Amino acid sequence: MDLTSLTAVSPLDGRYAAKLAPLRPIMSELGYMQRRVQVELAWFIALSDAGFDEFKPLSGEARAYLAELLRDFSEADGAAIKAIEKTTNHDVKAVEYWIKDKFEGRPELQAAAEFVHFACTSEDINNTSHALQLKAGRDTVLLPQLDAVVAKLRELAHAYAAVPMLSRTHGQTASPTTVGKELANVVVRLASARDRIAQVKLLAKMNGAVGNYNAHLSAWPDFDWEAFSRRVVEAPAAGEPGSNAAKPGLGLTFQPYSIQIEPHDYMAELFDAVARANTILIDLARDVWGYISVGYFKQKTKAGEIGSSTMPHKVNPIDFENAEGNLGLANAVLRHLSEKLPISRWQRDLTDSTVLRNMGVALGYAVLAYQSLMTGLNKLELNEAALAADLDASWEVLAEPIQTVMRRFGVPGAYEKLKDVTRGQAVTREALHGLIRGLDIPQPEKDRLLALTPAGYVGNAAELALRV
Repeated sequence: MDLTSLTAVSPLDGRYAAKLAPLRPIMSELGYMQRRVQVELAWFIALSDAGFDEFKPLSGEARAYLAELLRDFSEADGAAIKAIEKTTNHDVKAVEYWIKDKFEGRPELQAAAEFVHFACTSEDINNTSHALQLKAGRDTVLLPQLDAVVAKLRELAHAYAAVPMLSRTHGQTASPTTVGKELANVVVRLASARDRIAQVKLLAKMNGAVGNYNAHLSAWPDFDWEAFSRRVVEAPAAGEPGSNAAKPGLGLTFQPYSIQIEPHDYMAELFDAVARANTILIDLARDVWGYISVGYFKQKTKAGEIGSSTMPHKVNPIDFENAEGNLGLANAVLRHLSEKLPISRWQRDLTDSTVLRNMGVALGYAVLAYQSLMTGLNKLELNEAALAADLDASWEVLAEPIQTVMRRFGVPGAYEKLKDVTRGQAVTREALHGLIRGLDIPQPEKDRLLALTPAGYVGNAAELALRV
């Protein structure tokens, strides 16, 4: 059976393949291979500039050719590396051999071929490649899509800033708010979570088999290998601000202490940060689903779409349901990654290797969920009539301001008096007005309370909504 979108085991590469096209070049094995090549070449070029008599600086022509190798890296190149791996049974060594094969017919590069992967352990290449994948996946796919959700929520918060809505604390009628203010709450939470994702420093080490530069120092004992490694890791990558195309770095943050593997604590921090944002979005998806179910929101229909195979009237909130489900899947994988990856037996075990290959799965489900949320949010239409009717049927919520004004003027037992006439009872406008008229408070305060309606009792919700 050929592998197609219909035969793929994972829905990320099957049903949802088209939606994840931007992530595939980054988080796929092909993306991983390309970044391994990037790391190997950056290290190789840096070695040529280190001042060693045995490896003179590469010519401009050689540097241009190496840049071209990386820039033009293709599926065919990835397949060639996989073919080599069938013999080596070692994926990093296959990359090294592929690079050396590309030196054929170029005497300058052939003469320096043994400096490819010089003094490196496989994890020097892998950990940097993973960091580069996460950098690209976070900065070019995940954050832009999350930003789109934040921007849409902010737009809705401003548009509906002054539209009153009944609150439902514990599922019961409560002090009114506005639709915009409730969306603004999510904007503030999500913007903060987004910043935490963006602020995580992506670490990388290039220090040998157990983190001590053992092999490096055996070759050149007097060379400052730690400073050299730091420069390769932290110098801007080709194309980044301040970069030197002839002397590319990796644009990451240097990790000075490690065992054979970079400890992965930063990965745990990053995955936890993404999971936190996802949890906020699960909260949003469930709330919007509920508001649709009580009629506060309608959903725009699309010609030809079917909501139920037997009930023609239905317009189901499937986008919010899909988002909730995929956010849950994302968080399940993210949390396993963050709990497992920082743990390694002694100086290295291989349990992280297979787990790390699922980074794209975790980010893929998150990105898929963000897309579903955007689709759902763009289909929402506010049902102001339903919101107004709900408020007009809930005069009991004015018990709060009435008893608060009573307490201001020292009326004894204010809370208890309102509790007796409102708790668990159907409360009408007339009943509340009768109570207000009988209060021993200044007449202007009575008039103010008599003018109050549930829809007008929203505090500074509109102002808060417009502030985000």
